[in-house]
Amino acid sequence: MPSLEDPALRPEPVVYEAGATGPRLLVLGAVHGDERCGPAAIRRVVAEFADGRRRLARGRVTFVPVTNVLAYRENRREGERNLNRGLGPVAAPVVYEDHLANWLCPLLAAHDVLVDLHSFRSPGRPFVMLGPRDNDGPLEPFARAAEEEALALRLGIDRIVEGWLPTYAAGAMRREHASSPERSTFRYGVGTTEYARSVGACALTVECGQHEDPRAPEVAYRVVGHALATLGLVDAPVPDPVVAPETLNLCEVYDKRDAADAFVHAWRSFDEVARGQTIGVRAGGEPVVAPFDGRIVFPNAAALAGREWFFVAQRSSRFARSPTR
Repeated sequence: MPSLEDPALRPEPVVYEAGATGPRLLVLGAVHGDERCGPAAIRRVVAEFADGRRRLARGRVTFVPVTNVLAYRENRREGERNLNRGLGPVAAPVVYEDHLANWLCPLLAAHDVLVDLHSFRSPGRPFVMLGPRDNDGPLEPFARAAEEEALALRLGIDRIVEGWLPTYAAGAMRREHASSPERSTFRYGVGTTEYARSVGACALTVECGQHEDPRAPEVAYRVVGHALATLGLVDAPVPDPVVAPETLNLCEVYDKRDAADAFVHAWRSFDEVARGQTIGVRAGGEPVVAPFDGRIVFPNAAALAGREWFFVAQRSSRFARSPTR
């Protein structure tokens, strides 16, 4: 059974620490093993630190070029399960990602800020996944939204998406209602950023482009540089914030119920859909239609039955005002 006891399957963090105090930044690549832009960008930045082209002025930065080593070696999304779902310490680890979670969760807790570099399946332009607004609710209480927003606006990406966990929780509750209505099924929606926020960090997922897009590693590289400068970890000008980014709120998630469920055509993330427009057809012939005017997000024609098939998003007013931070 694969585990971290095998040295070849252990992540290899690279840590730089300055004498002056400052934020503690964690940068992750390849949480999903078929997303290669993060490792390429992180290795490029690490090489610049190693030969003196970059120098840490304050604080600490930890780079993990390849987080899910097993999945990365096989060039597939996951090794034995999705590391970025249901993330948390595992009392009795069984599969590789359970062992990896027990290694990763303390690392997340030891940092103030997380930037998690990803890519996506269908063509499209990069975007940042943002956490909730400040709240003391039961789902994802948070008190660092202003810091997270300020960083998100300075990564050089003009599309921002919010609403992941509430939307996923609602879908999980629908999925599990018949068998276990009392269970906290939303925990399956917790990934690196949600777990990091739960232990006090601010955290961003950055989707740098389509998996095979040659521009995605450059986007990831630029994001790391902007994060280092914005947080004051290096002596470099703080990037100007993006003004009036396109901001979308995930509102609905649709699962694939049957392997034969199919889209009516090859959707791309952020394609526009109109209320009542047919997006897909269930195996039994029932059309699946858009619940409102919006955008389709994360369409996955290859999704397994019982897994998320696509999301639908609407415009958000979160950054309607000009940023002043």
